[in-house]
Amino acid sequence: MLTQARVLARTANTMLLLAGGALMLMTFPGAKKFGASLLASAGLIGIIAGLAAKPLFSNLIASLQIALSQPIHLDDVLVVEGEWGRVEEINGTFVVLRIWDDRRLILPLSYFIDKPFQNWTRNSAQLLGSVFIYVDFRLPLAPVRAEVERLIRSAPEWDGRFFGLQVTDATERSMQLRILCTAASSGLAFDLRCKVREGVIDFLQREYPECLPRLRVDAESSEGPERTAGSSWVSARVISQEDAQGDR
Repeated sequence: MLTQARVLARTANTMLLLAGGALMLMTFPGAKKFGASLLASAGLIGIIAGLAAKPLFSNLIASLQIALSQPIHLDDVLVVEGEWGRVEEINGTFVVLRIWDDRRLILPLSYFIDKPFQNWTRNSAQLLGSVFIYVDFRLPLAPVRAEVERLIRSAPEWDGRFFGLQVTDATERSMQLRILCTAASSGLAFDLRCKVREGVIDFLQREYPECLPRLRVDAESSEGPERTAGSSWVSARVISQEDAQGDR
């Protein structure tokens, strides 16, 4: 609100100064001709300068729009150009985004007016995180649901709002489990998702290793049933010979 008030006040003061100066010059007869010639030359120079300084003016207008509408704030969590980070600095021409691995992404102000982006903390920092696990159809869901509840309730990152487990998809090879959990901020949500994912995988490896995703292959003989029958007959014949030698 303070930023918006300052922008509006400075814009109004500038317009009043320009209007007051123009009215003062209009009171002098000689200043009218001078002002007309100055206006004509200034118009041509202004067109040339406007084309050359288009990025500067676009950023200037964007800064006014951002100051008034405030789509981003300092310390907001954004996803821009596929990168996740926090707004570290906002100045008159560009925005500095601190990426999660301590890199800095520099973006012009006009970017946030012309292109879409994700703001994870626009109204609130609370987030709903999701974890996807792929398992075999033989896995019983009740023990997994109980383990998910135990993991989430014991995690300090959980804000106590919501959690759940559902089967959200099923293919010819496996079924997809989706675990939902809430956290007070994006950083805590990321840590909570990792902790739940690791805990569920450890539980499956320990309790139900046979229910991890598997690739089933039904192998059949390419030479038909005659070869199979012949092989069985040969095996039986060899065994009978060995038995006969043992009897001897």
